[in-house]
Amino acid sequence: MLVFSGACTAPGEDGAERAAAQAVLDRQADAVRGGDAGAYLATVDPRAEEYRADQRRVFRNLARLRFDHWSYRVTAVGGDAFPLPDADGGGGTRGAPRRLAVRAELRYRVEGYDPVPVRDVEHLTLTRRAGRWYVSGDDGGEPRGQRSTEQPWEQGELTVVRGERSLVLGSGRPEADLRALAEDADRAVPAVEAVWPEDWPRRVLVLAPASVERLAGLLGGEPSSYQGIAAVTTGEAGGGGRTPAERVVVNPETYWLLGEDGRRIVMTHEVTHVATRAHTTGSTPMWLSEGFADWVGYRGTGRRPTRVAPELTAAVRGGETPRRLPTDEDFDFAGDAERLALAYEGGWLLCRMVAGRWGEEKLVELYLATGRAGEGTVDFAVREVLGLDVTELTERWRAYLGRELGRAAGE
Repeated sequence: MLVFSGACTAPGEDGAERAAAQAVLDRQADAVRGGDAGAYLATVDPRAEEYRADQRRVFRNLARLRFDHWSYRVTAVGGDAFPLPDADGGGGTRGAPRRLAVRAELRYRVEGYDPVPVRDVEHLTLTRRAGRWYVSGDDGGEPRGQRSTEQPWEQGELTVVRGERSLVLGSGRPEADLRALAEDADRAVPAVEAVWPEDWPRRVLVLAPASVERLAGLLGGEPSSYQGIAAVTTGEAGGGGRTPAERVVVNPETYWLLGEDGRRIVMTHEVTHVATRAHTTGSTPMWLSEGFADWVGYRGTGRRPTRVAPELTAAVRGGETPRRLPTDEDFDFAGDAERLALAYEGGWLLCRMVAGRWGEEKLVELYLATGRAGEGTVDFAVREVLGLDVTELTERWRAYLGRELGRAAGE
């Protein structure tokens, strides 16, 4: 493991090595943008045979996509000299290769799908042989104990399927599955477009990894965190459109167990998150962001509340109607499964109630108002849009649960 340290670096050498690393990555970026495989491989260490083979495949994958931006910015360098043989096979100090840990920010934009460049952090190892620097690995300077994310073009041979409103990237999946995903996404985009009036790309990029372990690699999490989750949308709330990649990532162990209607609902839910992300901030409560996505997903299906919300139905009929709206902590994937189900069902029913009582436009207005309200001022947004405070909204929601989920409802 190389570390970011100047302890073994002569005065001024750090700046020279940073500039050299930047020059190598600039050449690599030029090769990606220009589709030049020879120039790309010329930046890769000729002695790192396994890594070079991986990079040959990575470039083939990149060539299947269209980028209108690709650049690197070196943010940190460090390293130590190692007594490795030089490029001519000799040893000793003179001409001996030097290894350098490099941390760089990668910025790229998939043409037609990313409104702004996506940012990612690359941890690379560079090696100098006979006076020339090469990229020789992708593990340089990675913080110990920190799980880094992978890109879809780094997970094996990539298959690309283009839909009318979608781009699907998959590895280790049958092409028929990827085409079905594109159809799911193509149907979901207009469903979201029908209710969300704000500007968004109206296209979606879908990732289809080969396994839940590969899914975790794309998201930088642990595989156990995604067990039972059919799909997830990447990106951070509060970015105002300047977030990490907005992608729908499907879980191959769960998504394909769903029927066609179930896949449509899940995909519409996830595409809703893509559409609303620029207006989802730290002040947007999870009961609204997740409830709204579920409301769009189930909108027009005609499914009865007792069918969509079985856990909450059982709670209400058992005399345990929730006394408060779901908290953000209730939506933790790693938490209790029943608590998570109650949170999602409760959020959906609250949004269904608002749309039914005040109208769909008011529900959208509420979403936008909470997003711009600022931390701790959800109550103000609710008052502004609906004319009542959160306590009153909660009481109306509890009464609504009794009406919709009680034994007399639909029976």
